[in-house]
Amino acid sequence: MQMDSGTLITLVTILVSGIGMILGAILPAIVEGRAVLKALEGMTRQPEAAGDLRNTLIVAMALLETTAIYVLLVMLILLFANPLLDRFFPVG
Repeated sequence: MQMDSGTLITLVTILVSGIGMILGAILPAIVEGRAVLKALEGMTRQPEAAGDLRNTLIVAMALLETTAIYVLLVMLILLFANPLLDRFFPVG
């Protein structure tokens, strides 16, 4: 079965985007869960520091979540505005 280059690049881009979205959702979720676990452990050990830990946790969670958003953004660009097709296979 022979495929032309445009179809092959499109297929590879779709597969890589799917894998990237899966990893981009799972890995930040695991890291966020570990961050919450450690913050809760710290709050349990030192209740007087709970306010500071909570504030730090909220900032850390926001930074961790941006990773997943950036992965989603890059993968959506690859899926719907694939720059590889125009670069390697010019239309005109």
